[in-house]
Amino acid sequence: MRRFHSYGPVDLKHHFAVERQAMIEQCVGQLVGEPGEGGHFFTIWGYRQAGKTWLQRRAIAEIRARYGDRFVVGSMSMEALLKGKDGEEMFFQSVPRMFGDAFPLDAPVVAPVISSWDGWRALFHKQGGLFDRPLILLIDEFDSLPPAVIDSVVVEFRRIYLNREQHWLHGLALIGVRAVLGLDSERGSPFNVQRSLHVQNLTREEVGEMFDQYQAESGQVVETSVVDTLYTATRGRPGLVGWFGELLTEKYNPGRGQPITLRDWENVYGAACQIEPNNTVLNLIKKARGPYRDQVMGLFGNADVPFTFDQDWCNFLYLHGIIDYEDTTTIGGAPLRVCRFSCPFVQLRLHNAFSADLSPRFPARPLEFLDTLADVFTEQGIALPALLVRYKAYLGRLKAKGQDPFTGERPRSDLGLREAVGHFHLYAWLREAVGWNCAVSPEFPTGNGKVDLLLKWEGHRGVIEVKSFRAAAELPASARQAARYARSQGLSSATIALFVSSDDEAVLSALSREETVDGVRVVTVAIGWT
Repeated sequence: MRRFHSYGPVDLKHHFAVERQAMIEQCVGQLVGEPGEGGHFFTIWGYRQAGKTWLQRRAIAEIRARYGDRFVVGSMSMEALLKGKDGEEMFFQSVPRMFGDAFPLDAPVVAPVISSWDGWRALFHKQGGLFDRPLILLIDEFDSLPPAVIDSVVVEFRRIYLNREQHWLHGLALIGVRAVLGLDSERGSPFNVQRSLHVQNLTREEVGEMFDQYQAESGQVVETSVVDTLYTATRGRPGLVGWFGELLTEKYNPGRGQPITLRDWENVYGAACQIEPNNTVLNLIKKARGPYRDQVMGLFGNADVPFTFDQDWCNFLYLHGIIDYEDTTTIGGAPLRVCRFSCPFVQLRLHNAFSADLSPRFPARPLEFLDTLADVFTEQGIALPALLVRYKAYLGRLKAKGQDPFTGERPRSDLGLREAVGHFHLYAWLREAVGWNCAVSPEFPTGNGKVDLLLKWEGHRGVIEVKSFRAAAELPASARQAARYARSQGLSSATIALFVSSDDEAVLSALSREETVDGVRVVTVAIGWT
């Protein structure tokens, strides 16, 4: 029986997968081009484990099947080709291995060691080159090369492109994560960004088809709600879909004689967030902790950050699968693209990682010694405003002692970022203060950076909506939004933790309020964070 697969290209003979024929046709069409003309020089890009290598292999198989010996078709990989500070000299020395691995054993291509970029171009020349007919070449993991080598290779391909009648290179695809916007050579690029092929996420129908295949071959029922929830959590990212499929149907399978239910999914999801390693997710978190960590943190609690490829941080985070964008409109009705996390699972993993980074230890007890929390956990439910009052008191104790809530964190001049840090701190404090008595978990109801903190205790639930203060005029809309969400969750009250970049008690008191909105009690607690 086939199985789910998440590492390396899928094989329909061995793995549950979908054919994605339209994408294969697009790739083949661009490599081959129009009859009597050359193919295109373009890029194929996508997140890690998106299916780029699988697409490359399927396109090569289709071209060989349709066109026979009309083209020489090869695929070379730049992964681990160069190490450390290796430069163009080592690249030149690697040419024989590159070409030796790129073509089938029954039609080998023997390339010499070269010593210059003129020698690289000569390999493709019709006079004295390596080939005797049109060449279609795909280069995988292209962006693993050093930037200087990437720039030089792109320039040489541009020279070949401008003199195509003298070279056998017919169609060329460069494959990688940053392949669209990473090829910005100041000396020009032959790669048409408009023709770039983005390996998209799976659709809900495609994810459902994979689980239908599993059910047909295994005889085990997978509840539709499981597939729906998995798709929502991953937004169809192929590597994550395959990974969760592996966990659900193998390691955490309740037994072939039992259906896979939402309870099984919740068990798997919890394990994936805490104890199940995944190299792609770990790499993503590492990238998020990199040079643009502040920008990632600032997205939590801020739903209106504009998205543009003109910003290096948007470019980097988007192409590494950390963020996406969403079409929306301004108050005046103008179109606007804003940043969104790439999927709820990624957002949760990042939230957990940043919370752990920013709160490695608490410099003071989260609660007073004699605090019994009797007014917080009652027969009527969880009194969240009373809990937030204790959080404010904790911050006050730290300030009185001259202690920084985040020892080792550099001061931030950006007020919004300072407030975002506060969001993570509140979550960490809740876990420390009451996590022994109730479940505390972040919820991301819309995927737009908005964070709700969900508390569960003895059949009672409470939700704290975490927000950053921008303008007093926005507070009525925030209250209405909180009331709508509370009603949708069957709650009679809503609590807003409003982080404000001020320690003026008069300001905080004026912003804190209790009101009834459409029959829902809404309590706003302003928290000074400076």
